[in-house]
Amino acid sequence: MRMKMRVIAAVVASGAIATTVFLETISNSRAQTKARYLPEYTASGDLILPKDFHEWVYVGSPLTPNALNGGHAGFPEFHNVYIEPGAYEIYKKTNEFPEGTILFKELQLTLPAENPDGSRTEPSGRGYFPGPWNGADVTVKDSKRFAATNGWGYFNFNHHEPKAPTAKVKAKEECAYCHIASAKKDEVWTQFYPLLDK
Repeated sequence: MRMKMRVIAAVVASGAIATTVFLETISNSRAQTKARYLPEYTASGDLILPKDFHEWVYVGSPLTPNALNGGHAGFPEFHNVYIEPGAYEIYKKTNEFPEGTILFKELQLTLPAENPDGSRTEPSGRGYFPGPWNGADVTVKDSKRFAATNGWGYFNFNHHEPKAPTAKVKAKEECAYCHIASAKKDEVWTQFYPLLDK
């Protein structure tokens, strides 16, 4: 009887250890995924092109092709927008963009047009299809650093490839004024991104 009790106790103990190890692994894994990537700047204050943005949370892709804008759209591309994952985790809980939030807009041209409206016909139907990369724009929330533009800094890493390794902050009249006037929430166009439109 005592032998059976010892075996049962050993099994229970090993199960408890295994469960503890498993839970610690999950906990460590979650902690790692929530670590934030914060903006990096040069000594002169230029923003360094964020790293690994294709692994961030994708929020949407508005499209403003040349063919629908008199041949000269301000941004004649898909605007593939990503938010830094750590900031997104906080946003989901608080419904506020935290300090250090980075929104990355990678620009992507459409494939060459086949029809007068700039569309083309593919096996899936007639429409606009993503083509080559075409630079990037990045927005960073920092209420102190960018107080003159309502707490957000706007940067352009070229409107062509390759993307620039660093970028200077844009003056208010170049980018911020449009966001201030028309973006739905905290200078962000959340009206275009259901993932953020809370």
